[in-house]
Amino acid sequence: QVQLVESGGGLVQPGESLRLSCVASGSFFNINTMGWYRQAPGKQRELVAHLTRGGLTTYADSLKGRFTISRDNALNTVYLQMNSLKPEDTAVYYCSADIQKHFGIQFATYWGQGTQVTVSS
Repeated sequence: QVQLVESGGGLVQPGESLRLSCVASGSFFNINTMGWYRQAPGKQRELVAHLTRGGLTTYADSLKGRFTISRDNALNTVYLQMNSLKPEDTAVYYCSADIQKHFGIQFATYWGQGTQVTVSS
């Protein structure tokens, strides 16, 4: 059973920073892209950033410069450093990972349960 577990969310004031972490655990062969999405109340889930195993990154245009994605392949972990947080960053943040459970089979996308980030004074 593959699991993605996020941590690091919480309540912060505008201008502060948070670092989210997501660990993939269980039995699998390989992980390719890992990423972060978010969903604010009443809105669709949207891409925040993703990062391939080889190091190629994609960011939502509106978040470039404030958010940084990174990963530790040895630890099967992806991070999201969020700086200069704004109230509009308030959302549930979800981790995703494209995981190959066994050699030779297709990758499938797995999701974490989400972690709440609230930015409020």
